[in-house]
Amino acid sequence: MNGTMAASSHRVTLGPLVAAIDQGTSSTRFLVFNSKTAELLSHHQVELKQSFPKEGWVEEDPKEILQSVYECMERTCEKLTQLNIDISNIKAIGVTNQRETTLVWDKETGEPLYNAIVWLDLRTQSTVERLINKTPGRNKNHLKHKTGLPISTYFSAVKLRWLMDNVDEVHQAVVSHRAMFGTVDSWLIWCLTGGKSGGVHCTDVTNASRTMLFNIHTLDWDPELCKYFGIPMEILPRVRSSSEIYGLMKSGALSGIPISGCLGDQSAALVGQMCFQDGQAKNTYGTGCFLLRNTGAKPVMSDHGLLTTVAYQLGRDKPACYALEGSVAIAGAVVRWLRDNLGIIGSSEELEKLAASVGTSYGCYFVPAFSGLYAPYWEPSARGIICGLTQFTNKSHVAFAALEAVCFQTREILDAMNQDSGIPLTQLQVDGGMTSNKLLMQLQADILCIPVVKPSMPETTALGAAMAAGAAEGVSVWSLSPEDLSAVTSEKFEPQINPDESEFRYARWKRAVQKSMNWETTEPVGNGNGETSIFSSIPLGFYIMGSMLMLVGAKYLADVCVVRSGLTPGGKEEPDQRSTLLTLNLTEDQDNFEHTDSLFSFLLFRTFLCNRCRCIRLILAGVCMGYLLFHCVDNINDLIYAETSPMGFTFFFFFEVKIANLCWILFQTRAL
Repeated sequence: MNGTMAASSHRVTLGPLVAAIDQGTSSTRFLVFNSKTAELLSHHQVELKQSFPKEGWVEEDPKEILQSVYECMERTCEKLTQLNIDISNIKAIGVTNQRETTLVWDKETGEPLYNAIVWLDLRTQSTVERLINKTPGRNKNHLKHKTGLPISTYFSAVKLRWLMDNVDEVHQAVVSHRAMFGTVDSWLIWCLTGGKSGGVHCTDVTNASRTMLFNIHTLDWDPELCKYFGIPMEILPRVRSSSEIYGLMKSGALSGIPISGCLGDQSAALVGQMCFQDGQAKNTYGTGCFLLRNTGAKPVMSDHGLLTTVAYQLGRDKPACYALEGSVAIAGAVVRWLRDNLGIIGSSEELEKLAASVGTSYGCYFVPAFSGLYAPYWEPSARGIICGLTQFTNKSHVAFAALEAVCFQTREILDAMNQDSGIPLTQLQVDGGMTSNKLLMQLQADILCIPVVKPSMPETTALGAAMAAGAAEGVSVWSLSPEDLSAVTSEKFEPQINPDESEFRYARWKRAVQKSMNWETTEPVGNGNGETSIFSSIPLGFYIMGSMLMLVGAKYLADVCVVRSGLTPGGKEEPDQRSTLLTLNLTEDQDNFEHTDSLFSFLLFRTFLCNRCRCIRLILAGVCMGYLLFHCVDNINDLIYAETSPMGFTFFFFFEVKIANLCWILFQTRAL
């Protein structure tokens, strides 16, 4: 919807209005609501560009994001003026935003120090794997007791760590105490309230809870978590509630109006759907797909791959409410992919017509794991696949499979949520841009086998931000009391297929998901057959060089000892007994070392070829080490005696280096 709702003459005398900035992954919108009726009066939308510098990288320009907000504000105000609605009636502004997306800027210049790293971005996968590997039992839920989140590329802390490690401007700004970190809400509020001239650096509890730096129990930044990720706490924004006055607009047509509401987009949708009671849930279909279930004032930890997050805190003195969340990375983004990458459709509206023309996927299944799999798997190595293709499959079947994929992913997180709560949902409340696709909504009801309820006013995310802003202390133009909340009209989609057919299709989808996993890895590149080449091993190279040096040393030492044992320039002398013994042993050692190194090199060669079985690698490496130690201990007295000469000392030094090198090789073998 790009226009303005039809205005009737009584709107000239409307009461208090509340506006909302809805800054999403693919677009920015500014919307104005009547605080008494929750009616949407006007709005404007601007699409955003995304950049993909490398595979798996997703970035947006912070300046473009800010400019899109100003443009939407100005255009919406123009539309309100055309409707004879006085913009001075706007009493507050709320902010809702794409969560986890990470920005760092210079507080002295006001300039971003790098592009915003979008929540979908996968560049931190190796960092995440390294963090998980160093946790006890390689447990990705190591921090969950504090954060409610698994260690994942999804969240802000690892993105911020990457920026500090890889962007010189960010590193220098942090060192010189000029850096400010924030998610999109922090960036916007800081800029809109003055920027470098006194802008307010803050965030709310819902956005902070998505960083992995925030303790969801204390509702504040956690020093131990910040130390774990190496993040200085001074660059973090102040954490506030979701409904209070943060500051005043400093420029534009709305200058002087308070910004008094802030919620991450999925929390805003939960509020906009009025899910204030324990057990109420909603599912938002946007770029991704997010199912949240209100769990009340106590955080509930999931045993089935869901996140525990802060749902909202509607006032600085009000208790926080929590939610279980199932997050799907790719929902509406698959429509954009079909349009922009494959050219199957010219617009998102065409997708419904194309899929409806066949009414089935004809056995084709699409797993859009473009950014790995989120809940309930949390598997970053997964990649998108389309399977079940035949010669009869065409673009219409692929379009239908894409819509089914969104529904199947929702089914997975709904099943997990039902298992965690123990109380199955009897219907699903939905919102978001994709809900305008009626075929999708019917498919969702069929696959879930429960009714799907869509409100007639789909802008519930922006509505939630407006409600929080209007209800803030000092504004108080929107009542959140249950008796004052406006009734919402809705459309209901009932299941229309046999549950057995639904289960059959869902089971085949689950098979496709398994095939999408373990496609991507950050381990060393192999030789083309999935095995690491022996020639790429630096430790093995040191081992071979060490072998050559030891053989040369052994030969030279043996020759020196032959001279010491009785051969002198003046003629024959009777050798002393100890020197003779040393001569014989070291001369013999020369051959022994040659045989030992030949066998050792062969075993080590086999060790590195056996990459498919870690157990075999470790056993072979252990045999190698044992053989060398047994051989050397047998002659240790002679080695110690030989050490009394400079050449002997050198030989003994190479022996010690060789043992250390072997430990290095063992470590590398274990890690492969």
